[in-house]
Order: sequence, then structure tokens, then C-alpha cells
Amino acid sequence: MRIGLIGTGRIGTFHSAVLGRHPDVDSLVLADAVPVRAAAVAERLRAERLGAESVAEPGEVFAAGVDAVVIASATASHAELIGRAARAGLPVFCEKPIALDVAGTERALAEVAAAGTELQIGFMRRFDTGFGAARLTVGSGVLGTLHTVRAVTADPGPPPAGYLPLSGGLYRDCLVHDFDAIRWVTGREVDEVYAVGESRDPRTPHEAGVFEEAGDVHTAGVVLTLDDGTVATATATRFNGAGYDVRMELAGHLDQITVGLDDRTPLVSVEPRGPERPARTWPGFLERFAPAYERELDAFLKLVRGEIANPCDGREALEALRIAEACELSRRERRRVALAEIPGGA
Repeated sequence: MRIGLIGTGRIGTFHSAVLGRHPDVDSLVLADAVPVRAAAVAERLRAERLGAESVAEPGEVFAAGVDAVVIASATASHAELIGRAARAGLPVFCEKPIALDVAGTERALAEVAAAGTELQIGFMRRFDTGFGAARLTVGSGVLGTLHTVRAVTADPGPPPAGYLPLSGGLYRDCLVHDFDAIRWVTGREVDEVYAVGESRDPRTPHEAGVFEEAGDVHTAGVVLTLDDGTVATATATRFNGAGYDVRMELAGHLDQITVGLDDRTPLVSVEPRGPERPARTWPGFLERFAPAYERELDAFLKLVRGEIANPCDGREALEALRIAEACELSRRERRRVALAEIPGGA
């Protein structure tokens, strides 16, 4: 297969290496808003004897004889590129989000539906071994009636200040992964949320910082009520100096399990017989979820070949975004928000 890849930043460069080495990929066509960056990535791949070329601008990818497109560009370009791929009759894999608002997301989904093409969304936790095992365990019934879910996402440090106004905020950019994982692992929908967040920069708590200026928060907590009454919590922070930490705990009336607790989890017990500080912690999301990223792209190639059904279509991104939108409304108005208040529901 010949695959087009738009966006050669950190995640796009990672995807290019995975795709370039995949046995079903013959060649890549790379593009980026900064053409020299795409050219440099293509050159590195060719140095490894992998088939790769670059084009001057992203639009050229659609006329380069590709069989499918992978979108890893800036968030603001996703919806337009999805539409262009759909009109070209090409299946597309896109990193989340489709758009930062429900209306833009729905327009892109409508274009895909009208074209009859496929759109797979990059919620990589669905392809992580631990999250997959948790989904199977919940479905097996061995936990009994599920009553509590706790999700944690903690970045070791904040992104560049210039990224914050473009990110959509902590709920849409970061916690959206937890919202999708909660839905996917439990098989339930979210009925209601209550969200809080903190914007004072812990490095300069007495000054207005970049988070306040961007209208964002760096630490947040959400209580979610699922449609069967299960209580879920999701917390996130940009300031977890101990390392990158993504975990989920699920408790039922018979047993409980956890995801993400291993010998690199940046967590220290203060109990006398508790585990000691890990020798190495996870430095970031690429290292923690590298195998999951590889599996999701392998699944996309299988989808392109018609071997599997879409494992994570665009409606999943819309539902996770609606939860994030409800959280933003809850934080601003300091009240519980029902998902029925957010447009775009089924």
C-alpha cells in the first residue's frame, strides 16, 4: 500500500517510522505545513531503505496515488483534511480530535458519511494491552456489579505556552482520552458530569500565568455518572514531576482491578512494606503507549484492506468531545451538567 501522512511533528514522525517499517506499506508520501520538516523525515526514512517521499504542501497528498491518509497535523486542520480525504474517496486515520467543537465535528462526519469512506480516530488506549484486558474483565462479570471507576492522567510537565490556546483546553486535549476509555472499558454512556479545575500556575501561584491567560486549567477533576448509575472520576494534571502516569481502577461488588500499575509507574508507597520508587518511570505518552500506537495503525491498514470493521470510528470522537464540552460548561457555571444539554447526541 501507498500511504499519505500529513503532519510530521512528534507524533507524525513516530507514525512515519511505524508505517514505513510495516510489511504491508510499500511507500509513504509525507507532507507538513513546514515542507522542510516533511522532507527531512522522508530523507531519514530513505536512509533506512524505506520508501518515502515528501510533497510541498498537504493538498498534494490526495493526488499522489495514495490508498489511504493518516492525519497527524495541527488540530485546527483536522476537519478540513478529513473532508478532503472523504471527497477523494480515501479512508483516513486521524489523531483526535476531529474538531474542537461539536458543529465542526458533525460537519466532518457528514462528509465521511456522504462519501461512504472510513474514518478511524486515534484513541490509542483502546489498543493498549492493559485497557483491553480491563474491558474483557468487566465484560466477563467477574468483578460483579461495577460501581466505581477511577481514571488518572498526569503529564510530567506542561506543553509550550503557545500550544495552550490552540489545544482546546485540558478537558478536550487530555481528559478526552479518559472519557473515551471509560466509555469503551465499561460499555456504558455518561449521563451527567460535574467538573472543577485550577488555573493558577504552581510555579508562580501569586501571578496570572499562561493557563489563566489561555482560559485553561492545568489540573482538573471530574465526577461522571454513567447511565447505569456507576460513579466514575477522572483527574488530570500538567504538573506531575514524578513522571507520566496513566491509570484506571475499576471496582465491583466482587473484585477490583487496575490498569497502568507496573514497574515504571511514577508512584511511591509510604507504607513500610509498600513498593519502592521505580528505577525508571515513564517519561511521556510516546514511550508509555508505543505498542498501542503500533497496533492502532496496524488495525487501520487492516481496515483499509477490508479485513476488519472500524475499531474506533468518528462517532466515538464526537461522544468523547460531548463529555469534554459538558465538563467545560460545568466548570464555568459551577453546576452539574447532563449530557442531554450538549448537542450532537444520538
